[in-house]
Amino acid sequence: MYNHMLDTFLAVADCGSFTKAAAHLYISPTAVMKQMNALENHLDVKLVERTPSGVRLTAAGTVIYRDAKFMIDYSQKSLANAKAALHANDTTFCIGTSLLNPAKPFMDLWYRVNKEFPAYKLHLVPFEDDHEGILTEIEQLGEKFDFLIGVCDSKEWLSRCNFLPLGRYRKMIAVSREHPLAGKEQIHIEDLYGETLMMVERGDSGVNDFLRSDLEKHHPQIRIEDTPPFYDLSVFNRCAETGNILLTIECWQEVHPGLVSIPVNWDYSIPYGLLYSFDAPDDVCRFAETVKTLI
Repeated sequence: MYNHMLDTFLAVADCGSFTKAAAHLYISPTAVMKQMNALENHLDVKLVERTPSGVRLTAAGTVIYRDAKFMIDYSQKSLANAKAALHANDTTFCIGTSLLNPAKPFMDLWYRVNKEFPAYKLHLVPFEDDHEGILTEIEQLGEKFDFLIGVCDSKEWLSRCNFLPLGRYRKMIAVSREHPLAGKEQIHIEDLYGETLMMVERGDSGVNDFLRSDLEKHHPQIRIEDTPPFYDLSVFNRCAETGNILLTIECWQEVHPGLVSIPVNWDYSIPYGLLYSFDAPDDVCRFAETVKTLI
C-alpha cells in the first residue's frame, strides 16, 4: 500500500551511508543507490546529500523521513484491518497479537477447547504496543479482533472491555546484561537500594500502586522513575540504555535481548486473562463461557 523504496530511504537515513544501509537490507550498495535515485525521481524531490562522511537528509528529506514512518505504520494497520474484515462474517475468531501481548497463550487455550467449536478457524491480527495508542486498540475489540490475551490490572483497560482472569504472572526486575545485578539468580529487595526503579505512574493499576506505596514507605532507598501508564518497547530500550532497573513480569523475559529478568523475593504478581468486547456476539460469549467452565 506504500512505495517500498521508502524502506530503503529510512535505512539510508538511519544508517547514514549507502553501504551500511545495504548491509542492513541484505542488498548491494548499488541497489540501494538505484532505489534512492528512483525514489527521488518519482517524488521529484532531493532527499539526501552525499558528503565525504556519508549521507545526510535535506530539509525535504527530513519531512519525508518523519512522515514515512507514519505512512508505513498506517498502511500496515489498514491492511491488517482489511484482512480482518474478510473474516468478519464467517466462522473465524480474530485474535490480536503483539510483542507484549502475544497470541501464544490464546493458542494454548484454544487447543484445550477447540472441539467445542469444530467449524471455527483462527486469524491472527497484529497490532502495536504503543503506549499512546494502546487504548484505541483495546476499543477495537469486537471490530478489529475478537480476543486478546494480556496482562490486565488497568482501570482504563477494564473500562473498555470484558476481562476473564486466567492466572497471574510474577512481578520481576529487568536489568541490562552489563548491570552488576545481572548475574544473580534471585534479587533481595535490599539489592535495589541506591538504584532507580522504572515503573508505571501511579493511578491506573492497583497492584502497581500497592507495590509503589510499599517501596516508598519501607524502602525509600530505592528511587522511582515514572514510565508511561502502559509499557511499549521504548520503556525497555530506556532501561537498557540508562542502566536503570525496570519492574517487569515473567512473561516478558524475551522482549528485549539486552535485558535480563530476575525474580525478586516478594509475593507480587499481576493477573492476565482473556479480553473481549462488552458487546461481543454470541459465539464470542459462548467461547468465553466455555473457557470459564474449563478454568
